[in-house]
Amino acid sequence: MANSIDIVVPDLGDFADVEVIEVLVGIGDHVAREGGLITIETDKASLDVPASESGVIEALTVVAGDKINSGDVIGKMSVEIGDTVVIAPAIAAAPTGDTTVLATQAGAAPPKAGGIQTLVVPDLGDFEDVEVIEVHISNGQDVEVDDPLVTLETDKAAMDVPSVVAGTIDSVLVKVGSKVSAGSSLAIIDVVTRDQVAPKAEPAAVSQAAASPQPPSQAPASARPTASGTLPQINEAGFARAHASPSVRKLARELGVDLAQVNGSGVKSRVLHDDVKAFVKAILTGQAGAPGGAALPATPKVDFAKFGEIELQPLTRIQKISGPRLQASWINLPHVTQHDLADITELEAKRQELKGPAKERGIPLTALAFIMKACVSALKEFPKVNASLADDGENLVLRKYFHLGFAADTEHGLMVPVIRDADKKDVYELAKELAELSLAAREGKLKVDQLQGATFTISSLGGIGGTSFTPIVNAPEVAILGVSRHAMQPVWDGENFVPRLMLPLSFSYDHRVVDGAMAVRFTTFLGQALGNVDGLLQAIP
Repeated sequence: MANSIDIVVPDLGDFADVEVIEVLVGIGDHVAREGGLITIETDKASLDVPASESGVIEALTVVAGDKINSGDVIGKMSVEIGDTVVIAPAIAAAPTGDTTVLATQAGAAPPKAGGIQTLVVPDLGDFEDVEVIEVHISNGQDVEVDDPLVTLETDKAAMDVPSVVAGTIDSVLVKVGSKVSAGSSLAIIDVVTRDQVAPKAEPAAVSQAAASPQPPSQAPASARPTASGTLPQINEAGFARAHASPSVRKLARELGVDLAQVNGSGVKSRVLHDDVKAFVKAILTGQAGAPGGAALPATPKVDFAKFGEIELQPLTRIQKISGPRLQASWINLPHVTQHDLADITELEAKRQELKGPAKERGIPLTALAFIMKACVSALKEFPKVNASLADDGENLVLRKYFHLGFAADTEHGLMVPVIRDADKKDVYELAKELAELSLAAREGKLKVDQLQGATFTISSLGGIGGTSFTPIVNAPEVAILGVSRHAMQPVWDGENFVPRLMLPLSFSYDHRVVDGAMAVRFTTFLGQALGNVDGLLQAIP
């Protein structure tokens, strides 16, 4: 039989407020499972949002130019299903918004007649033994249709289970920490007839309201507690009790925000992504801060037009997203930069010798491929540089894989594609993948998974110029390598000055994990690896 389900935006990774650039379907259109519904464009790539089920489009609430987030409801579709309760459209979509609710099929709705009934958990798809992280009801409480009963949390998403009837709760059968599956009893309710229940607002309206970003002037009250300019230290007990979804908790961890300090603007004061961002923005701009924190003075506001002609140019999407992240990294990580020189005379001579044959194979053999190969050797020698700090601040996460990010220059700004398992690839494979990812970055065709998971990043500006710089660590990584333009320099060999091709290295690191001695040992080892060109060219065992 047919059932109407919400069309929900799936997990978009770390992206928010993504623009819809094309609507691919219309009302009445039949779409197949995985068929494209809309095309969205992040600052990294363009991609289609697919249908989770086959069916007919009943309604659409987005048009080209709208901004959407993970978990937003963008329409409804009619699908053919059996007589079960379903999640709309699926938990696997891992929504990162805060509008996820469990929808019931019309045929499964309870009867109009009143009386004592048991409220149960609907179909959870492939999930079972799901944890109850919040109970919204109590004995004697009156509830209406669609009022949340409990919040469940899987490893994919947090979701509210709504009441399918109105009435008075006689007894609550679960508590925080309980494990439930489809059909588990949640509460006993004394039901009133549906005729006595006022209709609830459409979920889509709630979704649109939640998805609308707050203007800076309307930041939550929690974003204005004091005049401090530093983020508060996370209180783990308060953080655990905060009313927020897993994706919001992840964002808060990445930005160092204590959720206990943030007032939520969502339903039942749920903390949303926009609340966390507004909180951080208010602190960084001097509008708010943590009690006892050292204040950061706000930059002066100047009317530039009174001094002459001006033109306002909007920031690119990359600048809007990367700017706050870089600022958060610079403020929260104690940066130190180690500058060094590597002798690449033999490496460059060998590269010039191999460049022609490699080009015939369609491989542009750049110096960056050799640098990546050398970095893998150095990261294996110094595993802490390939690590990240655990959320508790008391442990290191030592990663046994080597995914290298590299800064790619595009017309919209720098992007950081990721070469996965760089330790399992030789110089030629690295060079080929560098070329392919760089081209995809310039054309705006990178996929989300090609921009995530890096354990170490290389920013090479040698093709442009410069002698040294201080790259900002791309948190949660703990180090980044900056490479400037190589130049021929006189080097003393013990008897004479000889011309050698020297490559400037700028190694920035998080001093909480890497100390100065380790940093200079790392760059020294890296320089030696770059000098051993035969070792870099050895095939992967």
